[in-house]
Amino acid sequence: MPTFTDPARDAAEASEALRGLAHATRSFADPADTYAVIGDLLAGVRSLRQVLNQLATAHLNQQQQVADEARDPAGGAVEAVSAADELHQAGTLIDQAHDRLNAAMSHSGRIVWNPPAPLAERWVGVVFLHGEDADRVLDLIDRGGVEAGIEHLSGWDYGDETTDAALENGDVHDRAPVYAGDRQAETGDYAMTYNPQAGHVALYRRHLIPANEAIDPPDDAPVPPPDRPAGRDTARRRSGVRDGSWFEHPGVAAVKQARGLSW
Repeated sequence: MPTFTDPARDAAEASEALRGLAHATRSFADPADTYAVIGDLLAGVRSLRQVLNQLATAHLNQQQQVADEARDPAGGAVEAVSAADELHQAGTLIDQAHDRLNAAMSHSGRIVWNPPAPLAERWVGVVFLHGEDADRVLDLIDRGGVEAGIEHLSGWDYGDETTDAALENGDVHDRAPVYAGDRQAETGDYAMTYNPQAGHVALYRRHLIPANEAIDPPDDAPVPPPDRPAGRDTARRRSGVRDGSWFEHPGVAAVKQARGLSW
């Protein structure tokens, strides 16, 4: 620890610290640490400049109390002035080093080390309901709005389990599918499509994957049918997580109780 009062001891400690830094900077586990190291060095260079000035001043102030090796006071005074001059010259060079180090820090601060890989957006199917099950959700949307419908359907989302099931079943899309007559609403990472006339509703969740793993469909890929068949099997669209039985989301139940609703 620095003493702030003993120049010789603090100089020895600073020298030892620089030896350690020279050893430690042979490699960087995280190259982003270089910015912080440059900043600390910049502060150290400013202190070094002050030290050089103070050393030069000490030599000049003690000219009347020195002698050279031949015990000649005049010779000692010359050596003291010469030492002070060299220290001032070193300080001038330190000023140049400071400016260069400051510029290097500015450039280093603009670097983004190891930027994250670009991501591609995909949509995984969470649940698809039709018939009576869908009618309940459509009624909820009429009463509470699309956000109430999305909140309710999110009860079928089991995170990684739902994602894995959707990936296994091929229920993954470049964008949330919208067919003829469908309406769509988005909230956060969810997109809901619903069709009161056809009597179905579906929920999809945004899923990000590394861009280099994304496989774009070929230009001649078949276009999805304009509408879903009325008898389409919904088990796969539910991502194998929950059956088509009615599920009461806790938030919806609380709203119903507060409003005295029985639906």
